[in-house]
Amino acid sequence: MTESSARLNSAGKTADKASGAGAAAEGGASSIDTAGRGSQGKPRAPSAADVAAYLRANPDFFLEHEDLLTELRLPHESGAAISLIEKQVAVFRAQRDSYEQQLNSLIETARENDQLFNKSKRLLTSLLEARTLDEILVVLQDGFLRDFRVDFCSLIIFDEAIKGASPRSGARAGNVQRSTADAAIEVLDDMLTVGRVSFGRLTAKQREYLFPVSSESVGSCAVIPLQYESPLGVLSIGSRKEDYFDSSMGSMFLTYIADTLSRLLPPLLYKESMALRSS
Repeated sequence: MTESSARLNSAGKTADKASGAGAAAEGGASSIDTAGRGSQGKPRAPSAADVAAYLRANPDFFLEHEDLLTELRLPHESGAAISLIEKQVAVFRAQRDSYEQQLNSLIETARENDQLFNKSKRLLTSLLEARTLDEILVVLQDGFLRDFRVDFCSLIIFDEAIKGASPRSGARAGNVQRSTADAAIEVLDDMLTVGRVSFGRLTAKQREYLFPVSSESVGSCAVIPLQYESPLGVLSIGSRKEDYFDSSMGSMFLTYIADTLSRLLPPLLYKESMALRSS
């Protein structure tokens, strides 16, 4: 190889290296540039999730860019666009109205509970003053029918609770209806579960048992077992309306009345048993 040929060959290799280096540099720049670009080589726009995540992480963003608040537009039910501030005001007003409704509901419930408490207090005070089973029945009927606005009230005492009482169908202790515990269980079944008030509509047989005089008129009822150490009887209050008593009703006040009545009955039942033995 001549000296001139060697120089040309060397110059060609140097040019090739320079060309290759340039291509490599261009290729590297291209790969870096397209890393944040889409398939067409354009910058990728942030997704809605990206924007939401950013705003959550930077809640003060709009404090530094207040001008954007007036530029943002949101669709409204009327079809017109409103600003973000107007939308926030609308949301806050809706929340305020919702909280106001909840507060009014709580106030109304508290008012109703206060009225129930006063009615229960009057009834219990009168029960404490009763000296006979007949007086107990009068107090219950007067209290429930007048103060609680129900249509019917029934008190049944079990023969087993009156020592010396002979089981007789339709027997009465004064004006109070009597029954055996077995007869009550046969008709009422799980309604006699201790500590539980049963609400709802009754079968014809149950109405006849609890309200023998007005069974056809009872639409719905609350059945309240009475027990203190042993079963004593059952208290029932009824309404002509079929939907007046239902399973969604609270039983706190009725349970309180039943617990108190159950503790007042034993001495009166003992007095009744003494009267039966002496007769």
